[in-house]
Amino acid sequence: MFSNATLPSLFSGLLGIGGAASGGSQSSCVDFSPTALPGVSVAAATYYPANASVDISNLYMAINSSALPAFCRLELLVTTNETAGSFANTEVWLPDEWNGRMLTIGNGGFAGGADVLTLGTIAVPQGFAGVSTNTGHNSSSGDATWGGPHNDNALVDFGWRAVHQSVLAGKEVVKQYYNKAAKRSYYLGCSNGGRQGLKEVQLFPDSFDGIVVGAPATPVTGFIAWVSHTLQVTGTTTSPGFISRAVWTNVIAPEVLRQCDGLDGLQDGILNNPRACNFRPEPLTCRPGQNPTTCLTIAQLDTLNHQFTDYFESNQTFVFAGYLPGGETVYGGLWDNVSRDQGGSIDYYRYMVLNDTTWVNADYNSTLFKIAEDVNPGQANADDPDLLAFAAAPHNGKVLHYVGLADPLIPSGNSERYYGRVLAHTRAHSPDLNVDDFYRFFEVPGMAHWYRKHRRNGEADVHIVTQGGPGANAFGSLLQAPPPVLDAEHNVIGAIVRWVEEGVAPDTLVATKYNNDTPAGGVAFTRPLCKYPLTVRYKGGDETKASSFECV
Repeated sequence: MFSNATLPSLFSGLLGIGGAASGGSQSSCVDFSPTALPGVSVAAATYYPANASVDISNLYMAINSSALPAFCRLELLVTTNETAGSFANTEVWLPDEWNGRMLTIGNGGFAGGADVLTLGTIAVPQGFAGVSTNTGHNSSSGDATWGGPHNDNALVDFGWRAVHQSVLAGKEVVKQYYNKAAKRSYYLGCSNGGRQGLKEVQLFPDSFDGIVVGAPATPVTGFIAWVSHTLQVTGTTTSPGFISRAVWTNVIAPEVLRQCDGLDGLQDGILNNPRACNFRPEPLTCRPGQNPTTCLTIAQLDTLNHQFTDYFESNQTFVFAGYLPGGETVYGGLWDNVSRDQGGSIDYYRYMVLNDTTWVNADYNSTLFKIAEDVNPGQANADDPDLLAFAAAPHNGKVLHYVGLADPLIPSGNSERYYGRVLAHTRAHSPDLNVDDFYRFFEVPGMAHWYRKHRRNGEADVHIVTQGGPGANAFGSLLQAPPPVLDAEHNVIGAIVRWVEEGVAPDTLVATKYNNDTPAGGVAFTRPLCKYPLTVRYKGGDETKASSFECV
């Protein structure tokens, strides 16, 4: 993903946040054996000198680079349930030049593999001791067959336990390796990783001092129900109402921009405030004899209206948010590529909820959502709005939450809804704490899910169709191109560190858009990201500079 030349120049500066602490060495790595740490053993210890070839892969993620600083890779076996004999494979990467902090990295989808890519592109180069786990199983992000039938222990590991046990093990290993405890503990995750971070601080408020969560896939029960519902709404590629990627891109997207692109002061192909867009698709209706690739049939209009509408079930029960205008160039690609009868959403009901391996998505109906809510496999839902134990004194934890407004996989309205619930709960239950004191939410105009496509060993999963989007999408989070500078304005990790350790809360961030979404293409433009509920508006000047925009 990143060239070898890119990493040293970009990451050499972040060790300056707080300064580098005492470090490790080859001898301390290969000889390391934790003491008085029951349930944790070292399966392998490997030392990598600076600029050594690091070629590591698992079923979820891979890294192949010779641009990393010197570090020690510990592969741990962490017991998650002694009675069941279950364990997680957990990686702890320990840089020689340690900044005194620990950074835990989450997973995407149903992944059963440590995120070695982010350990090697964010944690270690920026001086953090990095921790990531396979959550107790080995699988790709789109495979949940490991969940059953009736494998409840594995579900609990996935839901929360493997991450928690890995955090505890990671903290102690870091302490013993460097002969001092980490001064701060941070977290970074997106999608299911966003869910994991929220779940951990909801259950165990002391685990982290600050978390960065992107597009959290929670509640899982509502998210998977929305996927199954949308698969039925969109139909197959031969269904009358199916909308192809080409129609989304060439017919719907231009009409959305024609109606709404200038509402934020600039016609640039990006909707900075899609909620202000009262998009009406009826002008796209096919006339008699019109080429159907240039318009929408009545059946397709019905499909489109469903996808731009929040999903409610009986008695107006909210299930999950629908799409907002502005992501049409990425929305269609997802439903072109997702199979109707295999993959994560199907596996969820087959192996986690119903324990029925013959279930197909055509069988989905409103009762399934209620059944899944009652089962809550692995207690994975992380939608509790009570963050007071994490946020209040003396802990004073911080949350930095972001979401792409063009996210085709986990629509952004779900993040907005959770933030609103936390705000309401905080006001109702705390006499003096305000949500702004501990929780900042940033919407990213024109960004899709996570940021960019990724594919491991030819695997086809939903992430490969969600590349980029038209907006600025590099601000230091995982699976993004690195920002041009690693200060607290451009780098979300720097922002959370400064907030926790210096008390400087971020009101804005600066996101970068590269040509072709790669640093080698050069910077196309930068944009501010505004603290919710403010939105970006053009005020005049150079359209490629973030300084030409304001938060209103």
